[in-house]
Amino acid sequence: MTATYYVQNVLSQVKSAINEQRLKVSTSRTLLLHDNAGPHKARATTQSLHELGIQVLSHPAYSPDLAPCDFWLLTILKDRLAEGKFDRIQDLTKVVNSEPWTIPEEDYQGLFRKWQIRLKHCIESPGEYFEEL
Repeated sequence: MTATYYVQNVLSQVKSAINEQRLKVSTSRTLLLHDNAGPHKARATTQSLHELGIQVLSHPAYSPDLAPCDFWLLTILKDRLAEGKFDRIQDLTKVVNSEPWTIPEEDYQGLFRKWQIRLKHCIESPGEYFEEL
């Protein structure tokens, strides 16, 4: 994924979802957690997020244990993708783009509870290695 693709395709969906949530909970402050991937740190991305009024939470370097995609979402996607065979890249792309929408809201809420536990554990064990939570 490139920064251009991320800005044009992903952030537009993020903006729509944020606007929808703002109507429900009447908040103007939005925080977004990004990992340190190139497209997330690119100038085009940071500029677009600034224009959208979205504040990005800093993510510690070399901390995949704190990236929900690394410890949760990718595992789910890999399991679901293993169930099928894709003859065309378009078919794979369609499944990868649609699968996150099929995950129940309760599972996402559980993810954020697990994420908070991971964050707390990292803070309490500064720099020390720890086993999977």
